[in-house]
Amino acid sequence: MTDSNRDTAPEAVVARVRRGDRRALARAISTVEENRAGGPELLAAFHEHAHNARRIGITGAPGAGKSTLSTELISVIRASGASVAVMAIDPSSPFTGGAILGDRIRMQDHIGDEGVYIRSLASRGHMGGMSASAPKVAVVLDGAGFDVVLMETVGVGQAEVEVLGEADTTLVVVTPGWGDSVQANKAGLLEIGDVFVVNKADRPGADDAVRDLEMMLDLGLTEDWRPPVVQTVALEPKGIDELWQALESHAVYLSDGELAGRRAARARRETRDAVRELLLAEILDRSGPAIAELLDEVSAGRLDPWSAASKIVARLD
Repeated sequence: MTDSNRDTAPEAVVARVRRGDRRALARAISTVEENRAGGPELLAAFHEHAHNARRIGITGAPGAGKSTLSTELISVIRASGASVAVMAIDPSSPFTGGAILGDRIRMQDHIGDEGVYIRSLASRGHMGGMSASAPKVAVVLDGAGFDVVLMETVGVGQAEVEVLGEADTTLVVVTPGWGDSVQANKAGLLEIGDVFVVNKADRPGADDAVRDLEMMLDLGLTEDWRPPVVQTVALEPKGIDELWQALESHAVYLSDGELAGRRAARARRETRDAVRELLLAEILDRSGPAIAELLDEVSAGRLDPWSAASKIVARLD
């Protein structure tokens, strides 16, 4: 093996990243995000060092203040001596695929901190508030040695539930005037929230928002853990220490056995996703022209999508 090959071997890349090489980390993330050659091997190498980072998902509607809260949480986490990586999922243009990538701008205060790494990911039209590559990037950041990984979703509203499966703890951010408890249930917040935050709590209606959330929890709570409702004013900042204490309390709750179950479910899901991705790539590689013909048949109405899918899968034999 030549020296250049040794330098690009997955184990060598991981070693450089874990020593603090940020350029190597950025290249590794791009490799897995864009499904470049060598991505699966690189993921496997990072996976050997993963399973230590604490993943915290931050979700909520656009304008709720998720990025500002993330910025303040970074400060609290760093004050404790822990390192933190941020995955900020940004909306991408449906026409160009480009992302706004505005979260880096909001978090400029932490850019020079060697214990902080911020990466914006384009959603690329992926539903659920996440990016299709987010689970892979989370593995890289976990394997890189960060103590905490913050996963901030794109802010799409009611469809934003995918973060539940990727995070150990899910933080749901709402604002005064966000709606009543019926809307909360409609949005699925009860199912995904481990901690609730009423941000911008200096505005009228903050107490009403807290009351609605508490009422929602009273009516629908089915687990031992009762999600706390914390009021914050992230811009000042106020309530951030109380928010971190709530997140710490949930970490203690998870340590009694719930965390292992959540991570096991995540591992099974990631394996299924990997199988689907590899099978699709294999089918396209073997049967690209035939698939194009079948798609033409479906488009013309001469064949239904389900029969076409069966024919495509059958070609694997």
